[in-house]
Amino acid sequence: MINMMINVKFSSLVDCLRYRALIQPHQVAYRYLLDGETEESCLSYQELDKNARAIAAKLQNLGLTGERALLLYPQGLEFISAFFGCLYAGVIAVPAYPPRSNQSFVRLQSIMADAGAAVALTTIETLSNVESKFIEYPELQAFSWLATDDISWELASAWQELFIDKNKLAFLQYTSGSTGTPKGVMVSHGNILYNQQMIQQAMQHTDKTVFVGWLPLFHDMGLIGNMLQPMYLGIPCILMSPVAFLQRPYRWLRAISDYKGTTSGGPNFAYDLCIKKITEEQKATLDLSSWNVAFNGAEPIRAETLTQFTAAFASCGFRPQAFYPCYGMAETTLLVSGGLTSNLPMLQNFQTAALEQDQVVSDNEGDNYRTLVGCGKTVIEQQLIIVNPEALTLCQPHEVGEIWVSGANVAQGYWNRPEATKETFQAYIANTDFSEALASTPFLRTGDLGFLQDGELFVTGRLKDLLIIRGRNHYPQDIELTVEQSHPALQAGSGAAFTIEANGSEKLVITQEVKREYLRHLDANEVIATIRKTVSEQHELDVYGVVLLKISSIPKTSSGKIQRHACKAKFLTDSLNSIGQWSQGRRQEAVVAGRR
Repeated sequence: MINMMINVKFSSLVDCLRYRALIQPHQVAYRYLLDGETEESCLSYQELDKNARAIAAKLQNLGLTGERALLLYPQGLEFISAFFGCLYAGVIAVPAYPPRSNQSFVRLQSIMADAGAAVALTTIETLSNVESKFIEYPELQAFSWLATDDISWELASAWQELFIDKNKLAFLQYTSGSTGTPKGVMVSHGNILYNQQMIQQAMQHTDKTVFVGWLPLFHDMGLIGNMLQPMYLGIPCILMSPVAFLQRPYRWLRAISDYKGTTSGGPNFAYDLCIKKITEEQKATLDLSSWNVAFNGAEPIRAETLTQFTAAFASCGFRPQAFYPCYGMAETTLLVSGGLTSNLPMLQNFQTAALEQDQVVSDNEGDNYRTLVGCGKTVIEQQLIIVNPEALTLCQPHEVGEIWVSGANVAQGYWNRPEATKETFQAYIANTDFSEALASTPFLRTGDLGFLQDGELFVTGRLKDLLIIRGRNHYPQDIELTVEQSHPALQAGSGAAFTIEANGSEKLVITQEVKREYLRHLDANEVIATIRKTVSEQHELDVYGVVLLKISSIPKTSSGKIQRHACKAKFLTDSLNSIGQWSQGRRQEAVVAGRR
């Protein structure tokens, strides 16, 4: 039975939290696990409301209502209080990741400048770390900083309640920058509440749902999914840090087991990591039978990951129908499509040669096919169409095109970027003879390629990442999968395929990380030869260049997506962290850790 409180209509997230604090004051809203194992602290709805009012009162006293505030917090409950403190004060929150001492502040500086932030909210400890960088980055010293864990909670009584409707901006979600310069997506209270309703209906959440999450809270999936959905539903949420998960993936599944989590998930790489790192002895301690929604999104979903994870954890009670492939992005607040929680994931084979020509042909018998994972169907009243990205005409059912979306979950545009907003958020189809209503509807251009089959969405790749070599389309993720599987020394999910112009045509380049345990005895030339041979056999492509990389050195976004454009830029400037490379007409002998 769905909790009747879920059906309460709110005009803003502030209304939602205030309601929870009134109706469920002592219920624990969030639990945060230290190192993913030890329960560190909890926040009830009443405590969260009080914290938010105190922070909001401080922001109001500083005259910051209507301004932007950068949120620089480590994973934890302080971020949650500060986020709601901004909303209570009518301040537009700008979640970001506090860079570590050994990281560049360039991305942070670009976000600060683009958002025009008036203040940065953080903790005392984080502020101390940032202050150590003031000499190197003097512009940071001139910025206004506020440690919210130094604010007296007694200030809560001084909060001045504001009228906040659904059209008011709640926060700016900066894109992860996998294909270009990060842009601030303007997300309103109405966008969030509508998407929360979509998530609840798509995943069939009830008052019995229990969330467990490790995804970063400054990122859309962690913020909208793991943090705000539980509050919207009035249910428990157990959180840990991404670092705790990455260091020991067992912690994630152990938390699901211990707290009887029903909804939890992440990008495809998270499941791969569990397959590789969790031992048989650890599996014996896990009970995953409560896990009903194992969502998988934010990057290409691999069919083999679903089958391998199911096989690896069947003994723990994990059921294959728990897998929930889905699709979404920051520009749509979060969710666009998802399946039925009672169904098995939809895996289908399609002719590779046909996909290369933007055609959809099922293939259950041939040898040259690509298995795609369905990402479900559109939710509630959202419209989902497939459009030719050049002609801007509706595609036929058997054609691959760009995925376009229209609905109340689509955000307001990009902050201070009217031209980019018009180009991306206000697209119209050119063949208007289908219906007047459809012709007059503005759509979001997602930049993703895919097709619909009986309403099921299949995503094939990114429009900007698509490789066109000798007139044929090639999806980089297909080539990357071929490369990482070609040799046991290669690290999964840590390669990039892209093209460069050489000798008047587009040439294929591969960059790929090598596993740490292979470094000291690596025969780089043999690995490179294997990569070239395998890509040639499976994709009928000549490889122009291969660069083998040290572990954890390939450029990725904060959410773990490969930054192919950044890889290309580093390749062209010869600034990749190479341990061996080869290109046509030029060879560099391998330089491996510990020997030359």
